[in-house]
Order: sequence, then C-alpha cells, then structure tokens
Amino acid sequence: MTLPKNPNFATLAVHAGAQPDPTTGARVTPIYQTASYVFDDVEHASALFNLEAFGNIYTRINNPTQSVLEERVAALEGGTAALAVASGHAAQQLVFHTLLEPGDEFIAARQLYGGSINQFNHAFKKFDWHVKWADGTDPSSFKKLVTKKTKAIFIESIANPGGIVMDIAAIAKVAKSAGVPLIVDNTMATPYLCRPKEHGADIIVQSLTKFLGGHGNSVGGIIVDCGTFDWMKSGKFPTLSEPCPSYNGMKLGETFGNFAFAIACRVLGLRDLGPAISPMNAFLILTGIETLPLRMNQHCKNAKAVAKFLDKHPDVAWVNYAGLKDSLYHHLANKYCPEGAGAVFTFGLKGGYDAGVNLVRNVNLFSHLANIGDTRSLVIHPASTTHSQLTPKERAAAGAGDDVVRLSIGLEDKNDIIADLKQAMKKG
Repeated sequence: MTLPKNPNFATLAVHAGAQPDPTTGARVTPIYQTASYVFDDVEHASALFNLEAFGNIYTRINNPTQSVLEERVAALEGGTAALAVASGHAAQQLVFHTLLEPGDEFIAARQLYGGSINQFNHAFKKFDWHVKWADGTDPSSFKKLVTKKTKAIFIESIANPGGIVMDIAAIAKVAKSAGVPLIVDNTMATPYLCRPKEHGADIIVQSLTKFLGGHGNSVGGIIVDCGTFDWMKSGKFPTLSEPCPSYNGMKLGETFGNFAFAIACRVLGLRDLGPAISPMNAFLILTGIETLPLRMNQHCKNAKAVAKFLDKHPDVAWVNYAGLKDSLYHHLANKYCPEGAGAVFTFGLKGGYDAGVNLVRNVNLFSHLANIGDTRSLVIHPASTTHSQLTPKERAAAGAGDDVVRLSIGLEDKNDIIADLKQAMKKG
C-alpha cells in the first residue's frame, strides 16, 4: 500500500503509520500483546540499548501497536515524532521531566483543565518545579512573568472547561523571545480543528482519552515533537544538550536533531518513570482516529445548534461557545479553528450553583461523568466535581465558577439533545 504524495487529513487519519501485517497479511494493525521481543543477535541487542538502532526492546519503552499510533498522530499534527503514554497527565509529566531541573519555573495559562492546575500547583512542587499563572486571554501577561528561571510556556488551544480560544501565535512570540518552547495542549480541538505547530508551538500534548479515541473506552496521552526548537543553542536544557550518562555521554539534541525531544521523553522519562500505554488502548485509540474527521464535523454541528438554543433560553444567563458570533473568542476561533469551535462549552444558569446541580440531576440522555470527547453527550457541574479542589477564586479564574455547567456534545440527533436539556431545565 502506497499513500498519495501529499495525503489529506482524512487519508492520514485512516492510513498514517500503518501497513498490512507482514507475517499474516492482517489489514488492521494487530494488538501486539507482548512484554518483550527477541533480538536478532548479540550485536543487534547492543545496538538497540545504545540507541544506535531503532527497534523493540520492552513494551514499557515501545510496542509495535503503539508505534503506529505515534506515527499517525505525529502525521496529523505535522510533527517529526511522537510518544504515546498512559494518560494525558503522564504526557505532561514526561514533558516537564525532560525540560526542567529542580528550581526551574514555567508559565501556564490559568484557564486550564482543573486536573492540570492541581498537577502544576501541587504535584510538581515535589520535583521543585514551579508554575507562574498568566491570563490566557492576554498574551502580554506571559511576557511579564518571564525570568531567567523560565523554561517553558504552557497553554491549551481551546481551554477546558471555559472554551476560551487562546491566541497561539501571539503567545508563541513571547516564548520565542524568551528562548523557551511553547507547549500546547490540543485535546479540545484535536489536529482536525487546530494545528498548533502552524502557529508557533514547539511541543503538543493531548489526552488521547478524549476526541482522538472518541468512544470513552480507553485512556492514553501523547507528546508530539514539532521539531522546531533548537535544544543545543542556549544551554538551558541540559537533558538534551549535555552528555547523557545513561548513553555513554551521547548528546541527544545533537544526535537526534529535530526529533530529539521525543527521543529524550522515551529513553529517559518513559524508561525510568514507566507510564506506558497498553497495546490494547493503543489499538482502540487508533481505531477511533480513523473516524476523527467525520466525528468532529458532527460534534461541531451539534454543539453549535445546542449553544444557539441555550443562548435564547430564559433560564440561561450566558453561553460561552466560540462558535457563536457574539462570543469574545469568535474571531480567534475563525483564525485557529476554521472547521469549527469544538464540541465542549460552558454555560451559566441564572439559579447559580443549585440550578447547575439540579440540571445534572434531571437530564436523561446526557451522561453525568468526568470526561469529554465521547460519542455520547456528557454533562458535569465543575464547581462540585472536577474543580472542587480549587478555591472559589481559582475556580472562577479557570472558568469553572459556581453557576457553570460544562457540556460535551455527542453524536446523537441534535433535537434529542436539545429536548433533554429543555425538560431538565423545566424541572428546575
């Protein structure tokens, strides 16, 4: 099988990274359910362990099913290489493990997924890594926080749960001026709606659990190396620029060039910290990606219809969906997400906290759970769940105030989705 010279997105979503199995002829990528692999000979084994050859050693480090998934997502994002791991949180941990030394700082938009806020504020302190919080709606706020200790800037392309579309290009300029990489979490948009590399991102992370897998049946995360950052230039990133004791003094940034970051995350972070993705989950996510363009189109159509309905409902105080023309972020959505503003958005009920909780109690078609990006429509009240560990001030800053309800609009008929929300609000 040979792909066209310049395959389009839908073709890559089905074919990138995959070939019929050479032994059996199986057309679908097999689930390589094995812990380890037989080496050709002693010399082959030595070359693998010394990074002189690429191949399979142990499924904690890589696996053939995983490799197809990595090649596919790298192709969809336009990156040079990727590393799939056990979860989105694991992806973030490995990224910062590779970039930071004890005492280092990074800057993050405060409008992030609540789990990321907790990870950055609390878990990372045990590594002596320190976050400074900028306003994702104001690129200049990032510049004000840059110090000599700053090693990265982290944002979401579309913020979860607030639905804010961030000005990636403007924030990328700040990162470039500071000589640090821009990391973009592209989970909410997926590469179908937004390609952060084209706007200045150096590293992309995603929770594969969400739209890429798309069916709520598997957990995973991924790191995409965009191949755009010079790790050898400044000396700020010794993991990549200095001799590596684990590999006989090899300088990873020098040896592997524009995919050195992905290599370092794998052969140092994943090797030693161990958050490997299972072959079964890699297989399920690969299967989900094949229909990503079709699903994202329908997700966006349904979400826009539901947002328009809510925007006119008398019990609704506000709707924050960048696909609506009166949204503060509509112009940014048109720039960065021309195919649609995504499937996830928030709205506020006039009854505040109690009204939000009651809505969740009264829905029938929606599933009340802590996930997004499923084929099914999902609902949650962040202030009482995903963001409940934050202070009221932190919740409001993250777009998860007391009145906020988050919807992840699925693939059901839009009229049925709207009818369920209508009856739930009527019950009060």
